[in-house]
Amino acid sequence: MLTQRQNAILEYLQKVEKAPQSAILAFIATKFDAVSKPTVLRDLDVLLSAELVEKKGKGRGVIYLSKNKNPFLFHFDADNYFKLSQDQREIKKMFNWEVFDYPKNFFTASEIKRLESANMEFRRKRAKMDAAGLRKEFERITIELSWKSSHLEGNTYSLLETETLIKEAREAEGHSKEEATMILNHKRTLDFILENKGQFKLLRAPQLRAVHSLLIKNLGIPDDFRSILVRITGTNYQPLDNRFQVEDAINKIIEVVNKEENPPAKALLAIALISYAQPFVDGNKRTSRLIANALLLAHDWCPMSLRSMDETTYKKAILLFYEQNSLDLLKQLFIEQFEFAVKNYFG
Repeated sequence: MLTQRQNAILEYLQKVEKAPQSAILAFIATKFDAVSKPTVLRDLDVLLSAELVEKKGKGRGVIYLSKNKNPFLFHFDADNYFKLSQDQREIKKMFNWEVFDYPKNFFTASEIKRLESANMEFRRKRAKMDAAGLRKEFERITIELSWKSSHLEGNTYSLLETETLIKEAREAEGHSKEEATMILNHKRTLDFILENKGQFKLLRAPQLRAVHSLLIKNLGIPDDFRSILVRITGTNYQPLDNRFQVEDAINKIIEVVNKEENPPAKALLAIALISYAQPFVDGNKRTSRLIANALLLAHDWCPMSLRSMDETTYKKAILLFYEQNSLDLLKQLFIEQFEFAVKNYFG
């Protein structure tokens, strides 16, 4: 975990690309009180050890450079970033078509190794289970993902109430009918995905629309691609505002996801890009989370319940992608939740 000062240095180098030691010291002096040169040099050593920056030259000719050339991975200190109001933040206000051309190698070699190792453990655990045990575990993931994904959208059902609703078809007192419908729609959508997971090896528009349609059934939300402008609470980012552009964006998302060979990368891109494009009037993030799981399941990777995910951090990660097209924080959450799923399910 980087300190606030180290985060500031990294963000500065991302903006200027390269800087001599003197410029970094001068920058830090404008942001922090009474920071000594040896302290800044120690901070730079931490960033060098973490392979976030590189050092070139000797003596007074030494310069420091950000090693990250992929805009998807530009680092932002989320805590500091969101201290500013949505009107104070400098953002990419309009939909950025260049995201489809950004390099897709956003998982490092060590991160890919971690994910592959975790998935091998999932397959080992699954192989030891009988059919009844597998059904029980998929039911548990369905309950917990239905609860968490709904809770992220403001649903007030508890996990225990969600379990009762799904297992016993009994609605909890003190909650609206719409809340129960949202949860049961998640359950039906996950059932559909599990029954048809082979269809999701390649993402296509009909599957995307089918998942969305199941998720928003009986909630008064249109189930077609949007043709009107939408606004997003908490950000000044403006999604595309007409159906033709929305459909173009969906086609690009499908192309990018299908070209990617690594299943976790497919899933992460789906979460980020579907949310970013906002192809539907409502239900976009719900759709992105379930499509991500469909892609993982289709390629024999462990599904994620997201049960332990910090909701505030998730919302910040999504907003950082909207406003800066940075996957950095969302990627960290994805890895954490994938490893959590492997550890806590199937044995």
